[in-house]
Amino acid sequence: MSPKPLPLEEGGVGERVAAAQAAIVRLFRKTQRPTLSPALPPQGGGSALLTPAEITALAAQARLLARLPQRREVHDHHAGDWPSARLGRGLDFEESRPYAPGDDIRDMDWRTTARLSHLYVKTYREERQPVLHLVVDRGPAMRFGTRRRLKATQAARLAALVAFAAAERNAAVSASFWEAQDHDLPPAHGRHAALAIARAAAAPCPPLPPRGRGGGATPANPPAQEHRLARLAADLPRGARVLLLTDLSWLEDRHAPALARLGERCDVQVLQIVDAAERALPDIGLAQVLDLARARPRWLDTRASAAAHAQAFQARQEYLTGLLARAGIAHRLVGAEEEALLPCLTLENHA
Repeated sequence: MSPKPLPLEEGGVGERVAAAQAAIVRLFRKTQRPTLSPALPPQGGGSALLTPAEITALAAQARLLARLPQRREVHDHHAGDWPSARLGRGLDFEESRPYAPGDDIRDMDWRTTARLSHLYVKTYREERQPVLHLVVDRGPAMRFGTRRRLKATQAARLAALVAFAAAERNAAVSASFWEAQDHDLPPAHGRHAALAIARAAAAPCPPLPPRGRGGGATPANPPAQEHRLARLAADLPRGARVLLLTDLSWLEDRHAPALARLGERCDVQVLQIVDAAERALPDIGLAQVLDLARARPRWLDTRASAAAHAQAFQARQEYLTGLLARAGIAHRLVGAEEEALLPCLTLENHA
C-alpha cells in the first residue's frame, strides 16, 4: 500500500514528486518476480524490516537528498558522467595555460601560442564516475530497539534512502551486508539497483543462534571485523566513498590498523546507530536482558546502574570518536528512534 501523494504545489513540484512515488510503486511491483536479486541469500522466517510503502516513501525523500550539493573529490574508478574537480585528459575543454616542462606536446594550443608568442597547452575537464559503497551491519547487536524500531531497521532506512539518492545522481552504488553469512551486491546504476539494496537491507534478519545450557545463546561465528575491513580495502577502488551503518559495538583497538588502511584508500564515513536505552537506561528496576553481542543473559538493576551506564556510554563515545578520528574517518551519531533522516545525512553530503 503506497503513501498518499504529496499535495500539489505551484510550479508542479508536488505533481512531480507524486509521479515519482507512483513510478517507484510500479518498479517495486515489477521486481517482485523470483528472478530479482540473485545475490540475495535464502531468507528465513520473520517479517521484513521495512514495508513496500516505507521503501516507497524513502525513495520519494531521496529526490530531496539528491538535490543537496555534493563534495568535489575525484574517484578514480572509471570515466563517467560527473565533472571532476581535477583537470586532466578528458573531452571537455577547460582552459589554456602556459606550457610547463613535462606537459604532453599533443596538448599544445598552437593558436594561442602563435598569438601570444609563448607556449600554451590546452587543459580539459576530466570526468569520473562516482562510486558509493554501503556497509549495512545486520549482526545480533543491531537487532535491539526500545523506541519505535530496531537499530537494524534504522540502518535499512538509511541504506535505502542513500541508495535511491545515489540513483537519482546516476552514481554507481554497491553494498555489503554484515551478518552470519556476509553477502554483497555489485556496483550498478539506476533505481533497480537502489531497490535491490533497499530490499536486501530490509530483508528479515536471520534467526538468532539457539539458546544453549544456562539460557545463553550458542554464539555464531561470523567473519572477523578485521577481515571484513581488509576485504573492503582490497576490493573497493581507490577513492570510493564508503558509508558504514553500524552501532560500532564491535570496534576495538585491534581494528585500528585495518580501519586506517581503509580510511587511507577510501573516503569512509560512519553513521553510528544507537538506541535510546543505550544512551540512558529506563527506570524499570531489576530486569533480565540478553547480551546479544556476548550471547548470554544478564540481570540489570536499571535504577542503581543509571548513572554508571551514562558515564560508560559517554566514555565509550569519546573512545570511538578518537579512534575514528585517528583513522581519518568522519563519524556521526544517529538515534534508532529518529524519524527524519535527511538531517542525519548532511554528514554524508558535506563532510
